[in-house]
Amino acid sequence: MDPKIEAVLNLQTVREKAHRVLQLAEQGLLNHFDYHPERLDVTVDYVIGIIQRDFGPDRYHEIPPHGRWQHFEVGGVPRIIELLEKWNKEGYEDIEKVRTLVDLFFVSVLLDAGAGDKWSFTEPGTGNVYTRSEGIAVASFYMFLNGDFAGKGFDRKDVVHGEALRNMSVEALYSGFQIDDENNPLVGASARVEVLQKLGSSLLENREIFGSMGRPGGLVEYLSRDGSEKIDYALLWSILQRLLIPIWPSDRTKIAGNPVGDAWPLSVLSKHEATQNEPAETATIQPFHKLTQWLAYSLKVPFERLLSTTWTNAELGTGLPEYRNGGLFVDMGVLSLKPDALQKGLRISGSSLPCFAAGDDEIVEWRAMTVALLDKLHQRILSSGKFGEVKLSLPQVLEAGSWKAGREVAAERRPETKSSPILNSGDGTLF
Repeated sequence: MDPKIEAVLNLQTVREKAHRVLQLAEQGLLNHFDYHPERLDVTVDYVIGIIQRDFGPDRYHEIPPHGRWQHFEVGGVPRIIELLEKWNKEGYEDIEKVRTLVDLFFVSVLLDAGAGDKWSFTEPGTGNVYTRSEGIAVASFYMFLNGDFAGKGFDRKDVVHGEALRNMSVEALYSGFQIDDENNPLVGASARVEVLQKLGSSLLENREIFGSMGRPGGLVEYLSRDGSEKIDYALLWSILQRLLIPIWPSDRTKIAGNPVGDAWPLSVLSKHEATQNEPAETATIQPFHKLTQWLAYSLKVPFERLLSTTWTNAELGTGLPEYRNGGLFVDMGVLSLKPDALQKGLRISGSSLPCFAAGDDEIVEWRAMTVALLDKLHQRILSSGKFGEVKLSLPQVLEAGSWKAGREVAAERRPETKSSPILNSGDGTLF
């Protein structure tokens, strides 16, 4: 692989570039945001308070890492545990349980890039209504159990095959997700289906990892092939990037004609970043790879819980630059849009909240700051001494702290929509 492309795809670059943007923010050099570091202390206290409320005084060790598993428990229903109990009765070995959870988590995560403020899912049988990420989790769960992602003629429904994904129709998603363009719209429904279709093709093209059926769960054998209980997170990351880079929309950033996924030109880097130590073609690119990172975090959990896997180099993962984490820093006053940027966003939205396209420079700058500020938040939480001997990982802070805090402060300030303080007109494949 071209070293320029490889650099943009790796996790170290995500963090290094984001912290360079933070350095520019500290000098007052951002193009669209003002940085108010004096507001970090109150933000840290707010996040710590939420973690203490939900896990104190002695359950901090129980905080799960940020991932998809928890979303399947919405409404107090342990759907994954119930599924594991069912598989026990059917004689599934632990490794097959992990394979099957990997199947489920793959499609569920990649379908979930923001649901918008209007969509909801009514659960069959209970009539419970769920929205946003949890709603997408439950909707995808029922599609999975229904066999909507399984190949024809296969003797199991609870499995995912590349051919079924490649042939998936928009109508199938509309039915499974109860989408109605007038009464129950889902942002970017057709784009999500296209992502799954391309995923199916990519799975089938990587048969040495995912087998002749293109099953995501084939990843389990591949990562465990040496028999060790330790797996390098960097290996998982390289496999996911190889598999997923081809599935993202083709109009995104390219380097030497090759797509690089969730990575974007950023004008503040173009203006201030020295390029003598980096090719000019990549020096101004800020990568994120948010959905791939969230998938990687999610896939770790079944390995750990069912196979007692230990992950090395897991600290390579960064905070997730999406609207809950990013919204926390805006709502708490750590970041504020400069007047010109705010007026531009308000003109675009025609409402009381600014809006930008997902690839706009304003959004990319916001996301870069979010990655770096999540590192600062994590470090301040670790040094706070509030959690005794428990040293919370960044994924634990995302789960119990920043993501939840972002959602709660949004609900307090905008109870009708619970939306982010900055809107984005995404296509359902990014956030």
